[in-house]
Amino acid sequence: MTIATATRSGRPSVRTLLLREFDYSGFVFYTDYSGRKGKELAENPQAALVFYWPRMGRQVRVEGRVFKVSSKESDNYFSSRPRDSQLSAWASQQSRVVRNRGFLEERVKRFGEKYPSKIPRPPYWGGYRLEPSVFEFWEERPGRLHDRLRYRHSKGGWIIERLAP
Repeated sequence: MTIATATRSGRPSVRTLLLREFDYSGFVFYTDYSGRKGKELAENPQAALVFYWPRMGRQVRVEGRVFKVSSKESDNYFSSRPRDSQLSAWASQQSRVVRNRGFLEERVKRFGEKYPSKIPRPPYWGGYRLEPSVFEFWEERPGRLHDRLRYRHSKGGWIIERLAP
C-alpha cells in the first residue's frame, strides 16, 4: 500500500510499505517510530492509504486517524518476523543518513552477536492502526468516465456519495 503523511505544518510525504493486517478496526502497519513516518504521525496523526491495481483498473483510497497499536500487538508481530528482519530493525536507524552500506552491515553483525537467540523488539519500533473515516472506491471506465464512490463515516453510520471523475 502507499501511505501519505504530513508534518504539523502540512508538508506531505508518501511512501510504499506493507500492510500487515486489516479488520473492522482498521489497517495495521509496522515501522520505526523515530523515522520520518513516525515523526510525522506523532505531529499529525492523520494519514491516507492507497491500494492500486492497474491491470484491474481499480483503486481504493482510505483516510483516517492513526494510533499506535498496543505493545503486545507489536511484540507479537515482531516475534513472528524472520531473524534478519528483526536484526534490521535494531541496526537501521530509519531515515537517517549513513556513511555507507558497510556501516549498516556491521550494525547487523553487532546486534546478531548481542542477541544470539531471542531478539527483543526495539523500544522505538512498533505498529500503527489507521482507523478509517473515508473510503473511496475508483473503477476505470471507458472514455475516462470512471466510477468513484466515497463512503464517509458519520455518527449515524456511513454516507455513500458518487463523485464525478
